[in-house]
Formats: sequence, structure tokens, C-alpha cells
Amino acid sequence: MASRPELPVAELLRRGVDAANAKRLRTARRLLVRALEAADDDVLRARISASLAYALGQLGDPDGAELLCRTALRFPMLPEETRGIISGQLATLLLHRGDVDAALPLFERAVALIDSPASRANVVLNRGVALLQRRRLGESADAFRAAAALFADLGDRGGEAQARHNLGYTALLAGDLVLALSEMTVARAEIARDSAVAAAISDLDRAEVLRESGQLRESAALLEQVAQAFGRARMQQARGEAELQLAQTLLGYEPGRAARVALRASRRFRGLGSASWEVRAEGVRLRALLAPTADRTSAKPVPSALEEECARVARRLSRFGFRVEARALRYVLDAALARTGRPPSRAARLHPDDPLSVRVLAHEARAARSAALGRDADARRHAEAGLHEVSAWQRSFGSLEVLSSTAVHGSGIFIEGLAASVRSGRPDTVFRWSEYTRHFSQQVSPVRPPQDAEHAADLAQLRALRAELASSDWVADPRVASLRQRISERQWVATASTDGPPVVSLDELRSALDGDTALLTYVYVRGRLTCLVVPGRGAPSLIDIPWGRVRDLRRGLYSELNAAAATRTGPGSRLIRESLEARLSCLSRALVEEAVRAAGDPRRVVVTAPGELRGTPWGMLPALRGRVVTHVRSASRWVATRGSVPLSSAGFVVGPGVARGDEEADTGARAWRRAGGPARILTGDASRIEHVTALAEGVDVLHVVAHGRHSPDSPLLSGFELADGTLFGYDIDAIARPPAVVVLSACELGRSSALWGEEAVGMARAWLHAGSHCVIAAPVTVADDVACELLGAMHEGLVGGLDPAEALMRATAQTGHVAPFVCYGSGF
Repeated sequence: MASRPELPVAELLRRGVDAANAKRLRTARRLLVRALEAADDDVLRARISASLAYALGQLGDPDGAELLCRTALRFPMLPEETRGIISGQLATLLLHRGDVDAALPLFERAVALIDSPASRANVVLNRGVALLQRRRLGESADAFRAAAALFADLGDRGGEAQARHNLGYTALLAGDLVLALSEMTVARAEIARDSAVAAAISDLDRAEVLRESGQLRESAALLEQVAQAFGRARMQQARGEAELQLAQTLLGYEPGRAARVALRASRRFRGLGSASWEVRAEGVRLRALLAPTADRTSAKPVPSALEEECARVARRLSRFGFRVEARALRYVLDAALARTGRPPSRAARLHPDDPLSVRVLAHEARAARSAALGRDADARRHAEAGLHEVSAWQRSFGSLEVLSSTAVHGSGIFIEGLAASVRSGRPDTVFRWSEYTRHFSQQVSPVRPPQDAEHAADLAQLRALRAELASSDWVADPRVASLRQRISERQWVATASTDGPPVVSLDELRSALDGDTALLTYVYVRGRLTCLVVPGRGAPSLIDIPWGRVRDLRRGLYSELNAAAATRTGPGSRLIRESLEARLSCLSRALVEEAVRAAGDPRRVVVTAPGELRGTPWGMLPALRGRVVTHVRSASRWVATRGSVPLSSAGFVVGPGVARGDEEADTGARAWRRAGGPARILTGDASRIEHVTALAEGVDVLHVVAHGRHSPDSPLLSGFELADGTLFGYDIDAIARPPAVVVLSACELGRSSALWGEEAVGMARAWLHAGSHCVIAAPVTVADDVACELLGAMHEGLVGGLDPAEALMRATAQTGHVAPFVCYGSGF
């Protein structure tokens, strides 16, 4: 058999470089090794060595790659251009190993020696990355802009996209998440054309943006995909970096798993000889071990061995130049020690140039130390300082999802401030901190751009998938996840904001209450539930609520409510109703009876509640029956938006499959027509999404009679079924003028989900954020006949000029139906 003819060295080099650029690294290594073995002069060997070093470094052989470069640099008589290219490659290897201080001067030398535009563009790009690691953000941004211009002149769209992506990462470190995601999203389409590995490199940084925006689960899911992509490509260093980022994300909601993932990354880096990356992974692992319990009700003990290991790793991080990460570890250790009664002798020092997430850790450590020393006023002051930093940054967002999820950055300082306020025993202090926490994700109002064709097409595809995937876990489908992320990112990049109403003081709230109205505001912190009672007349008071009893009673509440709705007749229905009534009576005694007495038996009640009480059917509790109840996002927002809103028109929408839907809509519409007000009904094929959104813009009251279901992991995928598919929470952003009052006669659409203190949102919250005055919805299933009669009667009150919460209470008394409908927002 004739042997295969050997390719010329120059052709082997060209093919090897092309394969390396396309991230086909094993092919590149094979071709470049053959080229190096066949090369017969030092200049050619040096050029081959530079390209081969890149492939070896990416494939997990940094020692071999570095040896190639240092050997080539010792060749005599190398042209300056070649020496510059090898210096740049060596600098890149050192950068990947974490030795930024050694890499930077080599990059400077390479930039000075290289004239070739293509080689110069790559070196300038990598120098920007090194500057980024030293957080010299202005210089790194200049380098990336220069690299983008060089790539653009070359017509290299992939290189230009990479430089733009890195500009986005610079914006991330500067705290501008909107600009970061905007740059990265635009760049990704071009980067992904290169290869799956290139797309994974882009997604690694995009996942960090998601984490900083508080979208932790989305970030973790993307990082798992990235790590798998690097694993398939046998890129062990990159895989370790993805695992490290995953561990950092998991710190926010699953610290036990974060510790395991960080340990895996640490061992991987150790095997690669990447000492600086190994110590970074160790820092994250230790932070995970120091994290409080999942519900933050108690502190974990800090053994002396763990304390000593933290000190040792912090020193190593500082020696490698990762001073910010060293400080983050020390702040977490200080807070953990303080919570176990061992406050540090000195308060954590603030560094204004640190990232926001690290500055917040410093404020939290200072607050925890003050609390441990019995200085609650100082604890609240430190927590408030951190809260103001997060709040000022958060105002740049208008997207509902990001406003909700960024609250995760403030969870630690919220808890320290709330705990110190409850310990004070002062109603004004508890009210202030209650409002801080509730108002946090509601402090801005959205300013929406016109909807574009891509957004509409993505929503249409999402609806098609919802129809195709009938199971309850349809959101787990990769196609749904990808669409949802694209829609979400487009919204929070494009949606600007304006300031919402300011936080009011307790005195300002009291002046807004009349003699018939009281506020009950519930505060949960570290296993303790407290109710602040603010009567319309009389002094405010604090009541300890038996949280264990309330928690136990709530555990079976949803299932009993659903069973009662599903079993209206038959031998078992009476037993179910009696069991439900007994549970509601016990819950009422534990949760509201004493508070109502302390409030002076008010006729109207404003309720604010934490996520631990989400879904409570307040109007069904015996102590609140016959009273006008509204559940508000915050007392401050209620003060700003309270009062009657003129209601002169109504629209009704009936989705498919609702047994008495047409009757419910007809009953309500007749009430409006008898009073001379316009009332439109969309039913059958007319209840299409575009018709419903158009109707919503033209009426004061929108009443939707349709089946729907809450999506707990993706709340804005909650929706109700219309003739042509699901109307999602995302669709609300297409409504320019939302109706003042929205009635959702559909299963579960009033329910919110709360994870780790983050206030996630469902359809009711989406309408309120969009600008609706109030939303009437139920957190659980409601029988069709009950909804039909109760809500139909409610419209008689609305037509007669009653506020929505008053109309709901009157309808309850008139029909005798005690149902789980809740008035959210400013119901009066």
C-alpha cells in the first residue's frame, strides 16, 4: 500500500491554525505536531510552537504549552513580529493560569513588537482580559474597543463579536447589567457560528450576568450546559472555570451543592497545576460551608479548624492578587462568627471600589457584628447602608423579573435589619423595615418600548409549545427554556424605569387611615412571625404570632381548598367542607383574631404579608369575613394609590372549556349595560390573544373567565387559556394602557412563589406592575359555579361605584359563597 504523501509544513500550519480557530483542538494538535516535527528552521518552528501552545493550553497541558513558548523565545535571530507573537501566546497561557502580574508585561511587549493587524488584534484583545482581571476597567474597555476596531477593519466578524462580548463583561464588572447583556446578546449570534465551544465560552459570561441580576436558577442551568460542552471538548481548564462559576451561583440558594461543585473544580485545577484557580475554588467552597441554614433561622457553628482554613485561603487569594475574593471570604467568615456569638474584634472595612455583591457582604458582616454586641441601632444602620446601595443600583431596571430577582442581593441585609427592628419592640422601627423589604422590588414603574416582531414571534412559538407539551413540567423542555430566556433578556434590556412612590413613615400611614380602616403588616424573620397592628384610631402595637402553628395549618390548606372546589356534591362534600372550615377557624385564631381585636374591630383591613404567607385566602378567615380586605404590595404604595378610580366600561373574556363562563360574563355585562355603561364580551373564536389585549387597552375593568395555572418556577409563564393559545404574563408588556381593575376568574392565577426570600411573581403581580390599580384573583382552584355567581354579583357593586374590595365583600354576603378570591393592590 502506498504511503500517504506528506503535506508541506506551511499547509500543515495553515490547517492547524484553522482547526484551532474553529475550536477543533485535538485536530489542531495533531496537525501542528506533524508540522513542528517537519519544520527545518527556527522561525518556522517558533510560529508553529505559538499555535501549538494555544491548543495544548486549551486541552489541559499548560506545562507543555509554556515549555514550547519559552523554548521558542530562546531561538536566536527571531524576527520581532515572531517574538511578539510568542510573547503574546505565553502571556495568554500565564493569564489562564492566573498569573496576571507576569502576563501583563509580556502583553505590553507583544503589542510593541507586532505589526500584523490580525495578530495585533488578538494580543490587544487578550491584554484587555488581563486588565479586566485586575479590575482596571477603563483600560480594559479601551483595549476591547481597539480590538473591535482592528477586527472590523480585517472583516473578522467573529473577532469583533468577541471584543464586543468582552466589552459587555466589562460593563458587568462596572455594575451595568443592562449594557452587559445587550452587548453579549448581540455578540453571541456571531460567536455561536464559530463552534459549540465558542458559544459555550460566550454563555459562561452570560451566565454570570444572570447571576448578578439575581436569576440564579437560570444561571445555574446555563452553567451546567457550558460545563458539559467544555467536557465534551476535553477542555479541562475551561470546564473547571464553568464549575467554579456554577458553585458561585449555587451559593445563593443551595450552599451544600455549591460546596461539592467547588471541591470538584478545586481538584480539577490542582490536577492541571492551576494553583491560582484552585485557591479561588477553595474560597467559594469555604463560603458555602459558612452559609447559614437554608431558611436562615439559625447559624451554623464555625469550628476552629474551619476558621483557620478560611484565614489561610484568604491570605493565598491575596498573594495571587485576588484581593476582592479574599475580602468576600473574610466578610462571610466575620458574619458567620458573629451569628454564633463570636463577633470579630474589628468591624469589616468597606472598599468602595469592590463589586456591589461584595460591598453588600461587608455591610452584612458589620450589621451581624453589631447585633452580636447588642447594638441593634448600629445593626440597622449598617443594614440600611447596604440596602441603599442595592436599591440605587436596582432603580436602573424596569423589568418585573429583574426587579424581583435582584432582591436576592439584599436578602442577608434585609434579615439583619428586620431582626434588629423586631428586637427593638418599636412599631415605627418595625414598620420602617417592613416597608424597606416590601417596597424593594416595587420602587420603580416600567417604561416600555414598542413591541417588535421578534418578541411577538417568540411569544407565538412559546404558545405553540404550550399547546404541544401538555404535561405540568412543560417549562423544563429545552426549547421552552431557551425561548423564555430570550424573551426575558429582551424585556429587561429594553424596559426602562421611572421612580415609584416613596417609602412613607408610620405617621404618614396613620394619617392616611380613617377610623374604620386598619393595617395588619406581617413580618417573618428567622422563624419568628410578628404582626404590626396599626389602627385607624389608637396606638400601633406588635403581636407575636405562633409561626409553628400557622405553618402547620397552612400545610394542608391548598389541598383542602382544591378538594372543596372539586367536590361540591355527594357524600364526601360535607366532610370536606367541615374539615376546611375547621382548619380556616384555627388559622384565623392563630393568625388574625388577636390582631383584629387590637385594631379596634375595623371594617376595612389593609394586609401586607411576607412570602411565607403567600396564597393565604384572607377573606375566608372567619375573623375577616364581613370586612373589606385588600392585600397590598406595600403600605407605601397603598398610600400613594388608595382611593376610588372612576370605572365606566368593562370587557369580558371567556376562554374555552369553562362550564358557566358565558353565564358569568353575561351576568356581569348586564350589570354594566343596565347602568348605561359599555360592556363587550369576547367568547368562542373571538377570545383570541390579539383581541383580548386590544380589549384590555380600551376598558376600565377587564374580567377574564378562563382556565389557567400558575407556573411556580417560571411565574411569568403563568397564564390563562384563550381560543388560540395561552396568554402569558409576558404578554402584559404588550398592553400600552392596562385596565384599572382586572378580575381573573381562573385557577391559581393569584398565587405568587417565593424562593430564598426572592419575591417571584405570577399573573396578578404582573398586572399590578404594569399599572393596574388592583387585581381580583384566587390562589387556588375555584368551582366554576361559585366564580360565576360571586363575581357576577360583584359587578353590581362596581357599577354602583363601590371600590373593588368593597364590591367583593358585598357579593360574598349576597351570594353566601365564601371563596378564596383575594383583592390584590389598592382595592379601596
